[in-house]
Amino acid sequence: MDKSVAVIGGGVAGIETAATLSNLGYKVMLFEKEKELGGNVLGWDRLFPTRRPAHEVVSNSLATLNSTCEIHTSTTVNSIDENNGIFNIGVISGQHFEANAVVLSTGFELFPAEKKEEYGYGIFENVITSRDLEQMFRKHGKPTMVNGNTPKRVAFIHCVGSRDEKVNRPYCSKVCCVTAVKQALEVKEALPDTEVFNFYMDLRMFGHGYEQLYKEAQMHGVTFVRGRLSETNEATGGGLVIKVEDTLAGKPMRLTVDLVVLMVGMNPRPETDTILNSLGLPKNEDGFAAVKDVHLDFTKTKTKGVFIAGACTGPNNITDSINAARAAAIQVHSYLNPQ
Repeated sequence: MDKSVAVIGGGVAGIETAATLSNLGYKVMLFEKEKELGGNVLGWDRLFPTRRPAHEVVSNSLATLNSTCEIHTSTTVNSIDENNGIFNIGVISGQHFEANAVVLSTGFELFPAEKKEEYGYGIFENVITSRDLEQMFRKHGKPTMVNGNTPKRVAFIHCVGSRDEKVNRPYCSKVCCVTAVKQALEVKEALPDTEVFNFYMDLRMFGHGYEQLYKEAQMHGVTFVRGRLSETNEATGGGLVIKVEDTLAGKPMRLTVDLVVLMVGMNPRPETDTILNSLGLPKNEDGFAAVKDVHLDFTKTKTKGVFIAGACTGPNNITDSINAARAAAIQVHSYLNPQ
């Protein structure tokens, strides 16, 4: 086919979209601002609920890419204009590319934990994020403190940058609860003598295998407390003191721990805003890219020829992102081949 498609964003959704379309015979241009494809999954060690190695999912996805797919890494798209059904894609370097259709798969960025100053990230040693912990598991196979010691008490704090009106993030990020349960279980397996606490608002364990993971964590001795962190401080003599309201018991709680893990949520990417603005496309109430119809046309936008997939539309897990990518590719195929 001589028709071309531009896919913006090279995470799992973008890779899957590009692979499906290139295998259908289209000329595909895949743009990724980072130096390698894979998106946020590259920052993870193992994935819920099976704890499959994250690199395996990325490698398997990349293996499906057709050799004819034109890959542009370290390339940031900053404008898209449409003229008579042809889309002109501009990148920061000044180059321009033409395509008959566009798929936005720009993904998300993690909430910057330093915005919740009272939680101590960037202020106190041994306050880390869920992504930081994944990096520890990848490098060391276990969590460690800044001084290299093994933590004896670890506290996981849910909903950091999610369900929080104070930072204008009222929505649920969908994957934080199960990620916290997975990571807590991994800590107990790596460090059986370490006490592990999960402080949650509500446990939203909705997916296949999630509830089983929760039960497994309980069996391994992970303690779950329904409550929200109010602040973190340094303890006299070392460690961290966290102040939490136990909302089930209806009383405040103070606990000294060695490591605090903040479960950061999903944020819209600023780069997505730039592209949406250039196309005159709206955002939804949470600041992500709006779809045409949340029930019937969740891979279409209000602009003909512009499609959308993955977590740029809102928090998504890998399975949902890949399913949306495949659906978007089929919608592109139908658009470029009207009956």
